[in-house]
Amino acid sequence: MSDTSRFVVSSEWLENELGGPDLRIVDASFYFPAHNRDADAEYAAGHIPGAVRFDHDKVADHSTGLPHMVPSPDVFADAVGKLGISENDRIVIYDGPGIFSSPRGWWLFRIMGAKQVFILDGGLDGWKAEGRALETEIPSPVASNFDAELRLDKVIDYHQMMSIVSDRTSQIADARPAGRFTGTEPEPRAGMRSGHMPGAVNAPSSSFSTNGKLKTIPELRQAIEAAGIDLGRPVVTSCGSGITAAIITLALESLGHEDNALYDGSWTEWGGRSDTPIETGPAKPTPAISSQA
Repeated sequence: MSDTSRFVVSSEWLENELGGPDLRIVDASFYFPAHNRDADAEYAAGHIPGAVRFDHDKVADHSTGLPHMVPSPDVFADAVGKLGISENDRIVIYDGPGIFSSPRGWWLFRIMGAKQVFILDGGLDGWKAEGRALETEIPSPVASNFDAELRLDKVIDYHQMMSIVSDRTSQIADARPAGRFTGTEPEPRAGMRSGHMPGAVNAPSSSFSTNGKLKTIPELRQAIEAAGIDLGRPVVTSCGSGITAAIITLALESLGHEDNALYDGSWTEWGGRSDTPIETGPAKPTPAISSQA
């Protein structure tokens, strides 16, 4: 059995597969202001040959006031269909640094019904560092039909999250850095409380990759266990705004854990409200409360 996640592909593999009739390459790069990087500008300056650009903020539900929320199946299908992608294609998603925003794209395509979705290990930065081919021409793909059907069991909303925090029916894994989780460092969004949801454990997204590449299966298991996550129980992943939570999801799914979902509003929603319970300091996870009690 390979020590590598079945959801990642190497740059060597992708280079050899370029031009495949059913291969679709997606640049799903996304950056926060602190990164001082422009995803659209970098795509225009040079992308992997044939790659189309997927913008997390544009292909989203804009009715909530929260950033990059999961769009409706119709909105998603229309957007990716115009990019020439169907649910039956082999889809390889990448971002700039490697394992950052590509897992969110991987998760979103999968919960919308795509059957073969992978992540480029090392990202575009790694591809460039290895001297592999780039192009500046913007593809004009032939429109395709993407038959989207959203897996609602994979997406958690605010009301469900309140119940989970209250009833402890799932573990909560928070991907934010430790300082924001414990409340010792401020949130990057002005005026927002820091801390964490009661019962949550901290599983910083940075603990699952090295130099833009996903860690090995044994290392992923070690990181999950070090965070205090029980692989035998359900998990809800969360982060600042729903992007890096998907890195924990990727680690879980790589380990064969399928009973997981992502809190889409994440801390932007939870910490931005005045009526949500918040804890500070280290994690104080509590045992599950039986639904039969």
